[in-house]
Parts: sequence; C-alpha cells; structure tokens
Amino acid sequence: MMTEFGKPLRATETRIPGLVLWDLTVHGDSRGWFKENWQRERMIAAGLPDFGPVQNNISFNDAIGTTRGIHAEPWDKWVSITTGRIFGAWVDLREGTTFGTVFTAELDPSRAVFVPRGVGNAYQTLEPDTAYTYLVNDHWSPDAKYTFLNLADETLAIEWPIPLERAEISEKDLGHPRLADVVPVPPRKILVTGANGQLGRALRAEFGDGRHVEFAARDDLDLASSDLVTARRWRDYDTIVNAAAYTAVDLAETPEGRRDAWAANVGGVAALARVAAENGIALVHVSSDYVFDGKLDRPYREDDPVSPLGVYGQTKAAADAVVSTVPRHYIVRTSWVVGEGKNFVRTMAGLAARGIDPRVVDDQVGRLTFTSEIARGIRHLLDTRPDYGVYNLTGGGEAMTWADVARAVFELAGHDPARVSPVSTTEYYASAEGPVAPRPSRGVLDLAKIEATGFVPTDAGETLRDYLASEER
Repeated sequence: MMTEFGKPLRATETRIPGLVLWDLTVHGDSRGWFKENWQRERMIAAGLPDFGPVQNNISFNDAIGTTRGIHAEPWDKWVSITTGRIFGAWVDLREGTTFGTVFTAELDPSRAVFVPRGVGNAYQTLEPDTAYTYLVNDHWSPDAKYTFLNLADETLAIEWPIPLERAEISEKDLGHPRLADVVPVPPRKILVTGANGQLGRALRAEFGDGRHVEFAARDDLDLASSDLVTARRWRDYDTIVNAAAYTAVDLAETPEGRRDAWAANVGGVAALARVAAENGIALVHVSSDYVFDGKLDRPYREDDPVSPLGVYGQTKAAADAVVSTVPRHYIVRTSWVVGEGKNFVRTMAGLAARGIDPRVVDDQVGRLTFTSEIARGIRHLLDTRPDYGVYNLTGGGEAMTWADVARAVFELAGHDPARVSPVSTTEYYASAEGPVAPRPSRGVLDLAKIEATGFVPTDAGETLRDYLASEER
C-alpha cells in the first residue's frame, strides 16, 4: 500500500465519540516526502480540539506483526506515522453508552488519528521499520493511571491483520483484564471551590453525588497558597467552578475590606486563572451587575463596557478581565442573589411575621436570582458547551424594585403588601453607620445570549413563591 500524496486536510468522525481520523497533506516525489505532522493553526481551524500538547514521543517497531495493546491513557493524544504502516484498534473505555465500542483503521504517513482520553488504543505493525509519533497533553509519569484491556478478548471481535498467535506481543499485554472486568474511565473532574458558601451549596444540590465532581472549601484548597499550582494533579480536571468570593459590598469600602476584597476576588481568581490556562482547564467565574454603573435605560448586554461605582464592583470587573485571558472560560454575570442563610427574602418574611412594616428602596431596579438558578445555568453551560465567553444569568420575568420584591414576599406570606413603604436609596442610607457602597440604580441584564443556547430562565416570581413555600415546611 503506497502513501497517497496531495490529499487535503480533512477530518472523518468515527463511531467512537471524539475519536477522529485525519487525512494529512503529504508532498512527495522520487526523493521522498514531506508533511506537516502538526500544524496547530490549520488543524484547529479544521476542527481538531486545541488540546495543548506538551510532549512528543516516538515508537519504533522493527518487525512486522509487532502489536502494542490496548491501553487507555489519562491524556489526549495525536498519533501520526513517520514511516511504514500500522493497523489501529480503538475501544471506548469511558463511562457512558458507548463503552466497549470498537473502531479499526489502517494508518500511513497520510493519515493520523486524534485519540481522546479514556479511549483504549492498540497498534499492529504492517511493514518493517515502522515508526510513529504521538503528541500528548500531559507529561509521562510512572504514577499515571492507565486502564488496560486484553488484546485477545473475543467479545471485541477485532480482526487483526496478523493473527495474535503469530504476532509479537508482550506477556503483560496478554495478561490484561477482559472488557467485562474493566472499570470504566470516569470523565475528567469538575472542581467547585467555595463549596460551603451559598452558591457552593446550590452547586452541591445541582450536581448531586457525581463521582467526577469534587467540592473544596477554603480548608481543602487555599487559593492564596503559593502551592496552588501543585495542590492537585490539575491535568485530571476539565473544569473549575469558582464559587468563592468576597461579597460584603459595604465593608469593601473600608481599608481592611478593600484589601480582603481584592485578595479574594482578584488575587484568588488570578491564581485559578493561571492554573486553568496552564492545564487546559475551563474556568467558570461568577460576576455581578455591580460591574456597571446602572445608568443605561435598557438591559445590559454581555459586551457593554464596564463602569463600576464601588470597590466590590471594581474587583469583579478586574476579575472578569483576568478570566477572559483563559482560553476556555465562562464568565457568568448575575444580580440580586438569594441563597441559603441570611438574605433579603428571608428578612422580609421575618418582618412580615413579626408585624414590622419596613421602608424599602424603590429606585433600584433588577431581577432576583436564586442560587439554584445560577447552579442550573452553570450546569447547562457545562453540559452543552456553547462558545466560551460572558453569559448573563439571572432569574426571568419582569424587572422589579426592592420594594416590589418586599411587597411580593408580604403577599405570598399572607400579609398586606401595603405595609411596605417605598423610600429612595439616599433616604434609606442617610442614617447608616459606617461606609455605604454605591449601588447601580439599574442592574437588569439582557438574557438573550444564554437563552439562545437553549437555557430557559425560571421566572423569579415563581421561584420566590416556591422558596417561601419551602421555608414554611
């Protein structure tokens, strides 16, 4: 079989998800041939994942029939022939409905293959003096965890060109477990930081007991530690969801609060961004409507320029800029967050029950967003993987003032909403002790972009009703 010259660069999907054969352009004549074995710009433009290779290995096989068998490594790899020809067999060993699926093909210098993490691969040499290279996106380590499968498992029904009894095979490869005894390879992990906070608890409820999801509180992972880059085997992670944040808006206006806010909201995020960028991890960062000054008379879109009024908003805007440098990132911008523990809704319900008639601000406009809604939206982004970037994510429905929300709480709790008196922001904070952070007067966010991905925001009024009903139980 002669190498075909002049083929255009082209991808061919296989029955194993993520396993893709690639035709390569080989230029040749009587003197020999030349090819671009790896060309990041063109190949990514043609659809190859930007998997970030860090090591290039070469396997040389002296004799026909040399068979190296079925190993699933903890990294992605790009396999391309240098000289000769091989028969490849791939078996999906990942968790899921395609576990055990087999695909086979011949490779020569004009055909390469991208093998995703968790797909077992085996190669049989069809010509003498065959060599092939493979790029991988993690450094080889003796501690790396492989998943092995027996080459001779008859349930795979692999038609080896050279029968295994005549092939050159190591005893180790013949001694591996059969498919029925293989533990499926789990997906790369999702790490949730700030796992004991309001959003962290909502993410626990959303992801449940998924064994590939890891939750870390500050005691488990200190983002300010100089050892963060070695705190985990980061190549085992696909995504970091950062639910840790400094949210004391007014306290951030004090000298001590300013230091703490910048350390947590910018320093910690910058450390995670470095880890994510260096290890090909997707970083999910939660931002805020406080990055805007609230002066627009329409909902803010993702591409509107930021103009924060106070320290808290400044730290969130700075963190957004840092996260945007990570190749794989989702910046989830939200507003008026309500979660477990002390919150505005619970406070209003308590006042209503105790017969206290509150004065509530009526010149700030936005939408309530329950942490369960943020968690659901983050889960949607990670499940569907739309284009990376900024996504507004709040509760749905009509925009309201804080006074509107308070009246709705009173009414849903069976009290007279007229007991809530409206007051301006200036009047409300006139007698406040200590610093008061400036608030955006309009924090309404445009939801069209995330809706276009198939996410349907839950009406905030409906979520409010359900939340109060659960509080009563």
